[in-house]
Amino acid sequence: MARPGRLLSAFLLSTLLIAYCVADVGNATTAGDEDEIRVEGTVSQGVTYDARSLIVNGKRELLFSGAIHYPRSTPDMWPDLMEKARQGGLNTIETYIFWIEHEPVKGQYNFEGRNDLVKFLKLVQQSNMYAVIRLGPFIQAEWNNGGLPYWLREVPNIIFRSDNEPFKELMKGYVTMIINKLKEEKLFAHQGGPIILAQIENEYNTIQRAYREKGDSYIQWAAQMALGMDVQIPWIMCKQTDAPDPIINTCNGRHCGDTFTGPNKPNKPSLWTENWTTQFRVFGDPPSQRSAEDLAYSAARFFSKNGSMINYYMFYGGTNFGRTTSSFTATRYYDEAPIDEYGLLREPKWGHLKDVHKALNLCKRALLWGTPTVENLGKKLEARVWQQPGTEVCAAFLANNDTRQPQTINFKGQQYYLPPRSISILPNCKNVVFNTNQITTQHNSRNFVRSDIANSNFKWEMYREVPPTSGQVQSEGPLEHWVTTKDTTDYLWYIAKLNLGERDLPMKKGVVPVLRVASQGHGLHAFVNGEYIGTQHGSKVEKNFVFQKPATFKEGTNYIALMSYVVGLPDSGAYMEHRYAGPRSMTILGMNTGTLDITENGWDHRVGLLGEEKGIFTEEGSKSVKWTNLDQGGPLTWYKGYFDAPEGNDPVLITMAGMGKGMVWINGNNIGRYWMSYLSPLKQPTQSEYHIPRAFLKPKDNLIVILEEEQGIPKDVHISTANRDTICSIVSEFHPPSPRLFENKAGIVRPLVDDLRPIAELTCPDQKKIAAVNFASFGDPFGSCGALVQGNCTAPASMQIVEKQCLGKPSCKIPVEAAAFGNINGACPPNVPKTLAVQAVCSK
Repeated sequence: MARPGRLLSAFLLSTLLIAYCVADVGNATTAGDEDEIRVEGTVSQGVTYDARSLIVNGKRELLFSGAIHYPRSTPDMWPDLMEKARQGGLNTIETYIFWIEHEPVKGQYNFEGRNDLVKFLKLVQQSNMYAVIRLGPFIQAEWNNGGLPYWLREVPNIIFRSDNEPFKELMKGYVTMIINKLKEEKLFAHQGGPIILAQIENEYNTIQRAYREKGDSYIQWAAQMALGMDVQIPWIMCKQTDAPDPIINTCNGRHCGDTFTGPNKPNKPSLWTENWTTQFRVFGDPPSQRSAEDLAYSAARFFSKNGSMINYYMFYGGTNFGRTTSSFTATRYYDEAPIDEYGLLREPKWGHLKDVHKALNLCKRALLWGTPTVENLGKKLEARVWQQPGTEVCAAFLANNDTRQPQTINFKGQQYYLPPRSISILPNCKNVVFNTNQITTQHNSRNFVRSDIANSNFKWEMYREVPPTSGQVQSEGPLEHWVTTKDTTDYLWYIAKLNLGERDLPMKKGVVPVLRVASQGHGLHAFVNGEYIGTQHGSKVEKNFVFQKPATFKEGTNYIALMSYVVGLPDSGAYMEHRYAGPRSMTILGMNTGTLDITENGWDHRVGLLGEEKGIFTEEGSKSVKWTNLDQGGPLTWYKGYFDAPEGNDPVLITMAGMGKGMVWINGNNIGRYWMSYLSPLKQPTQSEYHIPRAFLKPKDNLIVILEEEQGIPKDVHISTANRDTICSIVSEFHPPSPRLFENKAGIVRPLVDDLRPIAELTCPDQKKIAAVNFASFGDPFGSCGALVQGNCTAPASMQIVEKQCLGKPSCKIPVEAAAFGNINGACPPNVPKTLAVQAVCSK
């Protein structure tokens, strides 16, 4: 393998062995190989299973699935998202089904726009992929009320997710309605449709004990109810160790290859329904990350240990439009997934997973028909080998489970270098085609470009809400928030009239009374005699809080107006129908007569804001109030402006700089809650940019309306577009090349060429071309894409060579070897492993 005249250390030689073996696998199997993985005696149309895998239309399958939720994007985005998922090596799309969206009012159904489930599933089929549907109907997807309609809470004697007749009757009616709709559209596999798997309930084991025997009998009932639907596909229950036969229990988590004890019966396949690609964020959270290397390791580990299906949660997260989030969840959802919130590929996560899928597909025949053995190669070292008896079909997974130290091992007479915590995949038990810890795919960095057109002149106007002095519903004490609003709005006013005499007020000069409110969440804005005195809120972890602010009271009649707000109903835990929110006790401290308890003073309640009632976020509704010129702003203020659509076709976003908390509407479409004032531990807002789908925009005169709850003023709010036109390649001279040079015929895997030198590759998105190279170094550079830094040494000709190869082209390849960069030994010591790092910018 070494070039003539080059002396290699044992370490470098073992590294080069990997470089020889990595491949882009393309399609994993030929048509002939597909024929050979058919299972005799099975149906040619439909889905069954055995201990090894699902059997789809008579064939065993390795299933690579990605979660894409139809309500979290717009229908015009769906085809592109599916195509990017397919190009990323997926053959299956998974989605929850959202009861709260489809039946917001009992008996009134909505399958339009973002809720068009049928259209979504038909697009999955048109993309030549399978579909997995997770009906729940409870869905722990950070969706409001766990996806259960609010009106369920008002059903007499109901207990959610228990052996409770009112709940079971309504749940069965909903599931039946959905199943019948999908049957009518012929979307199940036995009808020629894409749906191969369905889930009933969701992570029920975590709360089952809370319901005691009612929990045990409920899960049995749910299983039998689902099986009675006659969909002729398998049903699954995730994180349900006691899944009733023949329902398959599946794993959710980050490392199911090590944490999953397996199916509860030996005739069931090992399936992974949620491999978390990152972590969803709630307001107050810092950025969330999960490395591409760890994701690839977890996938390889699972398939090497008898897994046959993996679903990435999320492959695309999208946007929680409107008021759809559960408690405190941010509007942006799983932005760090392989496809980001705007539908752009996040590299290297997308490309590295694509490569692991290709490598695993090269092992397809061995995994689906072989017999596994495990060989201990040393401390934290092992080889898992799948061999089809009587054939040459063989695949091996060499694992180094040490998180710190690399190792060089001997396997079948050859040496292999294994980086820390990595798995090398050998689809012929000889050549490494992929190592989970060595990224050869492209990197990129996201850019936000401020739009000249959109920001030319908003001409902001404002309308300020006045705290009310009376309400619609009266009671002695404060009413519960959700019971009163019925989740039609985030906001509920609590209004009290308090008569004070001269002797009630503080007699001592300089003493100011303090209004104290203990609340069960989520937040509160307080006004006394029309004056804003402050705000306070809880958190995802601790929703309860105590508001305590000084307030000026006067002799005579005083008005206290507390605006309670919530940030979504909960989506987890037992007895969700009994969760409460809103103020529970109100006192005034520091009065001359001592602490004054006003909890039972008599309270008026008013649901929502006047601007909501009048719909002033729409063109017609905005005419119903008087807007004034922008001044110093203030709490509970609406802002209205107009803007033209930004240049080009890149995704659009709004940056809420200078604002506090509230919501944004574009042409009447609520793009979600913003919360700039709730800072993460990094002293930054959890989310500053908010997605505006292009489908919401007109070419000219787009109406933007902002509801600001606190005291922000929109003078710094601006519209931008997003791109990932900054692309990078970071490849060592002893790194594996891009995986493109292996083929698989009838389970026999072989390299197509002998010379597999490492190559740095750059490819612009969206048919753009490389307009500039702003970093290039062959030496010891460091950093990440968007922030690359030259190290102690570099080849002087690095920039010149890269520009010659790449400028003006949609893609380029640069050999990563010293000979291509001239006499580098004068710049870098010979014993220093060299890396080529390139950063380029793409443009139309």
